[in-house]
Amino acid sequence: MLENLVRGGVAGAAGTTVLNAVTYTDMVRRGRGASGAPSQVVEKLARAAGRSVPGSGDIRENRLTGLGALSGIAVGCGTGVAVSLLRSAGLRMPWWLGGAVTGALAMAATDLPMAKLGVSDPKEWSAKDWASDAVPHFVYGLVTYAIASSGSERACSR
Repeated sequence: MLENLVRGGVAGAAGTTVLNAVTYTDMVRRGRGASGAPSQVVEKLARAAGRSVPGSGDIRENRLTGLGALSGIAVGCGTGVAVSLLRSAGLRMPWWLGGAVTGALAMAATDLPMAKLGVSDPKEWSAKDWASDAVPHFVYGLVTYAIASSGSERACSR
């Protein structure tokens, strides 16, 4: 069990690193700015929990940016753990399907709260907006699923 948790966390961390690299490459290529959505989600979740992010001005904004980035890492690692546990429970898919499903799970884990909190409305996204979100998550899914799948047959046969 511990081996599956660790493998999933490592898989999610690797996938998150690749997702970030693909996203930053897209930012460089297109000259677009970073999304403020993660910070806004953190701010709204904190408010809903009756908390506030301390500080004012740039200090508060920097904290929100950091918390938004950390929440993305948590979602990426958490999704990797979930996928690894599902595989250890016997859910097996071909690499391409497992990668697509894993990417879709991570994308849903970030996009659904954004939509629910009114930070962004995916129904209003352009094709470029969808591609900017879907492509990095798909690559995340392929990397995460590949690593989560590595050695799991051996681990499950113990």
